Amino acid sequence: MAVGKTILQGYIKYVSLVILTLQNAVLGLSMRYARTRDVEMFSSSAAVFMAEVFKLIICVALVMQESGNIKKGVHSMYTTVILNVKDTLRVCVPSFLYIVQNNLLYVSASNLDAATYQVTYQLKLLTTALFAVVVLKRKLKKWQWLALGLLAAGVALVQLSSTGTSGSNKTSPNLPQQSRVLGFSAALAACFISGFAGIYFEKVLKESDISVSILKCSMNEIYHNFFYKFYKQ
Repeated sequence: MAVGKTILQGYIKYVSLVILTLQNAVLGLSMRYARTRDVEMFSSSAAVFMAEVFKLIICVALVMQESGNIKKGVHSMYTTVILNVKDTLRVCVPSFLYIVQNNLLYVSASNLDAATYQVTYQLKLLTTALFAVVVLKRKLKKWQWLALGLLAAGVALVQLSSTGTSGSNKTSPNLPQQSRVLGFSAALAACFISGFAGIYFEKVLKESDISVSILKCSMNEIYHNFFYKFYKQ
């Protein structure tokens, strides 16, 4: 029985890795395609908001599943999100940062081709490692620093190879004017925000005994309240 459980856990781990890889690949391509279609352009803020709505629904479903039933799930969320103000305020930080990051990614995808966008955004691995060293006091091995250095060099080479097509272009009245400098700057800013927000959230998890699903619900609630007020203005 124990052996079967171990095999199942290993299977789930690799399946999750494959799904995460596909999700990251498809996300960049779909964002670029959506922002370069020759049609009336949608609001990127509205797209980010709808994505968070779906995340909230999934997180609530996970809380209900962990709690056993709807009544216990609602009570658990009320106790954690409403009554536990301290932890709720702490997740305000990554919640706000993810608002900025997700909108920056749309700016980047609107101004960079899919390949350049995907490669540039991988710098989040470097920024995450840097914040892990600074905030969590982790120590990286030499080969890890070497790998991160190669990643940074690869991103630099991609940017240099595309300098020949730099500048602004506008091929249709429905498409926004594109700027590689703006796109790269937005992607770089999103990398730093992603790195800090991820490490900060990990720090919150380590210092709290609340489940990840409930913390995610807190972040989504804060996100929606902030976004709704911003959108109304």
